[in-house]
Amino acid sequence: MTAEPGNIPELLRQRAAAAPDKIFLFSEADGREFSYREFQAAVGRTAGMLAAKGIRKGDVVSLLLPNSVEYIVAYFACWQLGALAGPVNGHLKSQEIAYVVSNSESKLMLVHSEFVQKVEDIRVAFEVFDNERQTTGGFEGEKTEQINPEDEAIIIYTSGTTGKPKGCLLTHGNVIANARQIASWLGFTEKDRLLTIMPLFHMNAVSVTTMSALYAGGSTVVGQKFSASRFWNIISEYQVTSFGSVATMLSMLLSTYPDGVPAGLKTDQLRFAMCGSAPVPAEVLRRFEKTFNCLVVEGYGLSESTCRSTFNPPDERRRPGSCGLPIGNEMRVVDEDDREVPDGKLGEIVLRGENILKGYFKNEAATATAFRNGWFHTGDIGYRDHDGFFYIVDRKSDMIIRGGENIYPREIDEVLYQHPQIAAAAVIGIPDELYGEDVAAVVVLKPEAKVSAAEVIEFCKARLADYKCPKTVRFVDDIPKGPTGKLLKRELAQMFR
Repeated sequence: MTAEPGNIPELLRQRAAAAPDKIFLFSEADGREFSYREFQAAVGRTAGMLAAKGIRKGDVVSLLLPNSVEYIVAYFACWQLGALAGPVNGHLKSQEIAYVVSNSESKLMLVHSEFVQKVEDIRVAFEVFDNERQTTGGFEGEKTEQINPEDEAIIIYTSGTTGKPKGCLLTHGNVIANARQIASWLGFTEKDRLLTIMPLFHMNAVSVTTMSALYAGGSTVVGQKFSASRFWNIISEYQVTSFGSVATMLSMLLSTYPDGVPAGLKTDQLRFAMCGSAPVPAEVLRRFEKTFNCLVVEGYGLSESTCRSTFNPPDERRRPGSCGLPIGNEMRVVDEDDREVPDGKLGEIVLRGENILKGYFKNEAATATAFRNGWFHTGDIGYRDHDGFFYIVDRKSDMIIRGGENIYPREIDEVLYQHPQIAAAAVIGIPDELYGEDVAAVVVLKPEAKVSAAEVIEFCKARLADYKCPKTVRFVDDIPKGPTGKLLKRELAQMFR
């Protein structure tokens, strides 16, 4: 058996040597196909281009691209040089992108032409990267450059309740370990063909449907974005065996196809849907499986665990409503003193294992706090049942998950406080049938101020990505607080009921 690779370029070389002519990557947008050998060559060309731009081991290359072959090639080109890939959420506004690029000390941005206007005023060099075929040359550095498992491969930004986003440092060892854990747990083989419709600026798309496909020696299909109307045609045309999703996608498919898969399409090969980011409502799960005869396998994880820490077993052991069992890392539920609690009792989920991040970039305080007592503290509240299955019931932070996107209220609070007519504000998540949760703002105006809800929303839209902006605004005389001054989120939520 081939030895476990020590870095991602080595993993790619192993797969290309074992099956050079097997198709690894399909582009749903334009029909391009790349065998393992051809993909490796494309990566080498792009790595050569980056090297010619002065990128070296340890440098950060920011990636602002739509889902595409080019996005995946860019990741691997960075890794071949020993550089860090820095995915940037394409929904961010220019000032948000500027923070991520500056904080990560990025040396170069690879940008698709559709995003050029967003980065023209940012103080960083950028290269338009619309078509990997336009790159020339090659890169021989992997023959001399030593890349170790503990070397960083990705810097991906995640927010927290303390304010500005933090850069999670994920190593080559983290990425390979999580790919191995996912592929092994779900039984992926060289026969599997995984569909990427989640955005590639999230670790879900990178780990669950790209790296795990590579690890298994299988194939991956990259789609530009989720389209309910095109979905089952893609599953049939590319003979997809599994896909990554969030609960919102499942709901949209049920709405679009209430009678099941359209006639004439071949979907017998589809094994299951992988779902994460937020729990799937029990009724949605039940209806999806009945309507499309497709199992839904829920999982749990976060950027700090590379992606997945748990998955339900894709067999008769699966427990709907649970996020499943640990897939290779250690997992506990602890109280406020970090003592493990009995089964069935609520506590904070903590993790330990080879898929857990190295730390937060240049943020020793946040790293020390997160890793106190030797375990990574997720901030999520849950419990474990007597059979070892885990359940997530709440978030220690006030994070809102809207259609799979993590939204942190404090960031929106700070924007609302910039409004000259607003005296106080608080943002919460409220239930939404389509997105799971949506953003609502509770606002106290200054005396004699006159501002409409629409004006408040427009103020936010000028400063925040659209998905972060409040969809509902409620004006109040005062925001309820507890004796210590803490906002009473339950009472705020009650206002919207």
